Amino acid sequence: MDGTADIDLDSPAAPLLEVRDLRVHFKTDFGVVKAVDGVSWSVNDGETLAIVGESGSGKSVSAMTILGLIQSPPATFPSGDILLRGKSLLKMPEKQQRRLRGKEIAMIFQDPLTALNPVFKVGDQIAEMVRTHQKVGKLVAKRRALDLLGEVGIPNPAVRINQYPHEFSGGMRQRAMIAMALANDPQVLLADEPTTALDVTVQAQIMALLSKLQESRNTAIVLITHDLGLVASHADRINVMYAGKIVEAGSTNEIFYRPRHAYTFGLLSSLARMDHRRQERLTPIKGVPPSLARVPKGCPFHPRCRFATDECIAAVPPLESVAGNGHLAACVHSDQVGMANEERLAHG
Repeated sequence: MDGTADIDLDSPAAPLLEVRDLRVHFKTDFGVVKAVDGVSWSVNDGETLAIVGESGSGKSVSAMTILGLIQSPPATFPSGDILLRGKSLLKMPEKQQRRLRGKEIAMIFQDPLTALNPVFKVGDQIAEMVRTHQKVGKLVAKRRALDLLGEVGIPNPAVRINQYPHEFSGGMRQRAMIAMALANDPQVLLADEPTTALDVTVQAQIMALLSKLQESRNTAIVLITHDLGLVASHADRINVMYAGKIVEAGSTNEIFYRPRHAYTFGLLSSLARMDHRRQERLTPIKGVPPSLARVPKGCPFHPRCRFATDECIAAVPPLESVAGNGHLAACVHSDQVGMANEERLAHG
């Protein structure tokens, strides 16, 4: 029996993918690393949700947990659930989870050179993904791989299908990874830093490709990145993560033009903006992100925050509504951040 039979992917009652109060901790010699510490979000059909933040904020761990790629031990999961159309993925037997990986939820990994097997031809690896989830023969699977290589814009796919990953350029390897991820028409595509190692021109091509494929397939995309500029024209909504928590969430316009958390404001202040009349000196965020084994008391961002007061140290601010329309922020000085942002825009 197909392990996906219990999941009604056409049910309109629930979000396509939902993460609820997810916590992923690791026991180390230095203490408990709270890589993900109470994260909740959801994404719907055809929507792009961006999860942004500096390295070490917990973005990739949360994505890999969705696919069941975080092993326990060493990881523990003190709380939380991951739901696909209202059905729990964490409570499924491992055999059933394997049937979902690559079929209903697929992932584009950060480094395609290490994600692709160097001793197998690219076409064979894509065909293997097809045959894992579909009852088709080798010839049909290879024809599907050929079509996918052409669909993602790889030139001369009939030649490239028989080449090895090292014979591909960085951009072509990333396109091959996208082809593999799309092999079974997944409902959800997790893209973990899909353009980090690519030059700006190829970055734009890859993002345009993802947008085109999403439009034709109505796929939900969860875009994980540290690059706010990359998501400006591609995401519908943005979650900003810091120290394993979501500190601000809202539509792309709200995050870019009306940030209400000091960390988001700091990220935007350090970002070159082409929509400003004149470009002032960029203001980097001082310091570095905290160790997730020794997160500061209260708001974890307060040691680096220009707005910080004693109130920020007293307790962890809740993620709550700051402006309606689903705009949330975990900052006791959200009003001050809003006024500082208005001043920044006025002088832009």
